[in-house]
Amino acid sequence: MDNSSGVGVLDKAALVLSALESGPATLAGLVAATGLARPTAHRLAVALEHHRMVARDMQGRFILGPRLAELAAAAGEDRLLATAGPVLTHLRDITGESAQLYRRQGDMRICVAAAERLSGLRDTVPVGSTLTMKAGSSAQILMAWEEPERLHRGLQGARFTATALSGVRRRGWAQSIGEREPGVASVSAPVRGPSNRVVAAVSVSGPIERLTRHPGRMHAQAVIDAAARLSEALRRSG
Repeated sequence: MDNSSGVGVLDKAALVLSALESGPATLAGLVAATGLARPTAHRLAVALEHHRMVARDMQGRFILGPRLAELAAAAGEDRLLATAGPVLTHLRDITGESAQLYRRQGDMRICVAAAERLSGLRDTVPVGSTLTMKAGSSAQILMAWEEPERLHRGLQGARFTATALSGVRRRGWAQSIGEREPGVASVSAPVRGPSNRVVAAVSVSGPIERLTRHPGRMHAQAVIDAAARLSEALRRSG
């Protein structure tokens, strides 16, 4: 067998997964694609199904399973966090404001990375903080491109409207002025994964006295550029 690792059962399992990469397969199709004996192909496919690395479609054919997507998403998140540090630091340095990266988790958003201002009043949100999806520019970004039903649900009780989110989609960035916290303004832009889905929001935030009541005019381009750098890093490694 080519590409043998010396661990036969893993090599054969890898053959099964590689065969399914091109689409659904019957057991006969797996046997033909892998060259494995029929009982071996069946045993491995069922074992991989137990671990959710293989699943069945409506016709009972074998397909790649949901666990692979979960592992890929985790790998993507690791890449995002590995890239985020220098990007957020650069964003903080050129804007003079605290910079954050948010991911959505259920009905909340979590700050997964941040770069604090080095002096003066620190407005950063600590890494690990859980914030509402009902207010703030990064909440608008994480909500704006959701499918209609989830979008409609998320707008209930929100400080922003469907019309506001339509504007966010058109501009490609969001701003908030005292929306989540009095006296604080922020600007955010979307980070997109390889499939173009919004996976995170990059933000800068600070007091309204510094960011003014039109923070997007000051910082939208810098935030968009930072988000584009993160999106590109995810695309390159996707």
